[in-house]
Amino acid sequence: MRTVFFGTPDAAIPSLHALAEISQVLGVITRPDAARGRSNKLIPSSVARAAGELAIPVFKPARRTEIYDILTGLGSLDVGVVVAYGMILPEDVLVYPAAGLVNVHFSLLPHWRGAAPVERAILAGEIKTGVSIMAMDAGLDTGAIISSEVAPIADTESAGELTTRLAEVGARLLSKTLAAWTDGRIQAVRQDDSLASYASKLTTAESRLSFTEPSASFVRKVRAFQPRPGAHAYLGDDRFKVIDARLADGPPLSPGHLLVHEGQLWVGTADGAVLLLSVQPAGKPVMDAAAWARGHQADIGRLT
Repeated sequence: MRTVFFGTPDAAIPSLHALAEISQVLGVITRPDAARGRSNKLIPSSVARAAGELAIPVFKPARRTEIYDILTGLGSLDVGVVVAYGMILPEDVLVYPAAGLVNVHFSLLPHWRGAAPVERAILAGEIKTGVSIMAMDAGLDTGAIISSEVAPIADTESAGELTTRLAEVGARLLSKTLAAWTDGRIQAVRQDDSLASYASKLTTAESRLSFTEPSASFVRKVRAFQPRPGAHAYLGDDRFKVIDARLADGPPLSPGHLLVHEGQLWVGTADGAVLLLSVQPAGKPVMDAAAWARGHQADIGRLT
């Protein structure tokens, strides 16, 4: 198969490797280099670096109107694969390869269409999710389903950890089904739009922790916003991130109250205390919550 790959973050790399094993990848299309750090140095995307290691030509169009010309320059293509590319593709690009473009999406479509399916599934308290491979059309994750696989959600798993695991599931599923799809041995099944739900992009405002919520909701928010942008509150005037937390039997605390109890750091919520395992105070690196707490009085104060 003559293929092209679209992707940008780490989560797309397993599928790129899988595609390189089963096809001739003529090009990788990724987002332009982005400024990072205090120096604003331009850094290539994770996929760009991975493609370089595989000696695959890399293209970084700034505008989607440039993509069609890139494809025509590659010549005839059997199929294209898209994994977290980060740009809406125009229709002439969708139909350029003989079998069109397929997308590896980290949910069980039509559930959680959109930009943040992993995070929204965790926030909703769901116990399972999965990966869907769909034939792309002009809609938002509305294409027919080629294949899918269910995956459980562990009750301690962060969005980053779950995304990493789903990326591997998607790569295996792509390896098993892509050739059969392009050969016509698999028939895609249309989605039932009446069952659709939408996973809108996360906002920084949403990452603000509320201590008047139940403890289960509090912990889900911590998991869903890790690693980005990080669930946060304020200790006095300083931002205080909670990186990891667990439901556990702890001391009675009022909402937001921080307390060191038996060598562990706890915070109160609407219905009980939550055990804090990892935190990031303002201007500090991520650290063990109990280690941070040892530098304070037992009764530290209150998060707001």
